[in-house]
Amino acid sequence: MPIKSIVARQIFDSRGNPTVEVDLTTELGLFRAAVPSGASTGVHEALELRDEEKNNYHGKGVRKAVDHINKSLAPELLKAGLEVTDQEAIDSFMIKLDGTENKSKFGANAILGISLAVCKAGAAKKGVPLYKHIADLAGNANIILPVPAFNVINGGSHAGNKLAMQEFMILPTGAASFTEAMKIGSEVYHHLKKVIKDKFGLDATAVGDEGGFAPNILNNKDALLLIQDAISKAGYTGKVEIGMDVAASEFFKDGQYDLDFKNPNSDKSQWLSPDKLTNLYQEFIKEFPIVSIEDPFDQDHWDAWSAMTAATNIQIVGDDLTVTNPKRIQTAVEKKACNCLLLKVNQIGTVTESIKAHLLAKSNGWGTMVSHRSGETEDTFIADLVVGLSTGQIKTGAPCRSERLAKYNQILRIEEELGANAKYAGKGFRSPK
Repeated sequence: MPIKSIVARQIFDSRGNPTVEVDLTTELGLFRAAVPSGASTGVHEALELRDEEKNNYHGKGVRKAVDHINKSLAPELLKAGLEVTDQEAIDSFMIKLDGTENKSKFGANAILGISLAVCKAGAAKKGVPLYKHIADLAGNANIILPVPAFNVINGGSHAGNKLAMQEFMILPTGAASFTEAMKIGSEVYHHLKKVIKDKFGLDATAVGDEGGFAPNILNNKDALLLIQDAISKAGYTGKVEIGMDVAASEFFKDGQYDLDFKNPNSDKSQWLSPDKLTNLYQEFIKEFPIVSIEDPFDQDHWDAWSAMTAATNIQIVGDDLTVTNPKRIQTAVEKKACNCLLLKVNQIGTVTESIKAHLLAKSNGWGTMVSHRSGETEDTFIADLVVGLSTGQIKTGAPCRSERLAKYNQILRIEEELGANAKYAGKGFRSPK
């Protein structure tokens, strides 16, 4: 079934910044995909092409990427006449056309837009749901629904508060189903809102980029105490565990970590060495039901990562460290730097490479957490991706803001469709069976 047309345009993401949308048409209809965009991006990510015109959208326009699709990629793909069911052939064709290590010729945002739309068209051609098509592409026969990791307190680059660590998440691992996990997440979230309001006032319940609250606290432990209080008040102690995304590259300075990095006059004597930061994490793990810590150190601070992973049995997730890139993942495997991959499709730029990154991680005994970006759209692709790959865990924000809920709602629909065959990862989210 040849592609009839591919048309790209500039739309807006959840932060009000331009991003790429692609409409791909076959005889079965129109298949649309939108590309997400990160705020705290790792330096090793595939290149997101922006126009860099200061007077237009603060330099964040994506007209160049859109033009690359409409004037270069689309005509070449139409000429090649490849089948939409052959995801790998189409992705390889685009990578070859680009010819750069980090997709900087056309932009990973251009290539990914087409790749996502092709995947949706391929599922339609096969007459199967998108998650089933992705499962086929990945050779996965065991469909499992993920534990949602709800980002309920925002800090770092995602919020205007003083908090250095970027995300504090709740994982309803004790739920019996995805539906129950959503109920728990929603109820704890609303209890947390009341806890924050009572302690800091109503203006502290404004939300950050990913729907989590952003109270003006500086001490990271205070965020954990607030969450623990909300879990208890909701009546879910023991059913909900806690995850963190530290995004430590954001506050790494001169070999140390500045937990007051948003203050231009932060006290250098208070900066933490890698050992002291490790000790702080160990304290958190002892005191709170923490099961996952993402990016605990800078993206190139390999020794600190390896020491932390060796010193704890919880999940240590690589995001800025691994950027969904097989070469970086391989290095992290060799150095035993972490034990879970954060999978973001726009870090690598195609569906095929995303699947391969997950399979590489899995073959080395790692877990995989599928992730949104802070600049999201209403596109729900990653909901089908996490089910198709059955990674057992997804983070796509708080149970708040439609661009976040769109993904969770899609998983609810998939659960309904699976009926009695629906399996929830639960406590086994790190290696679902």
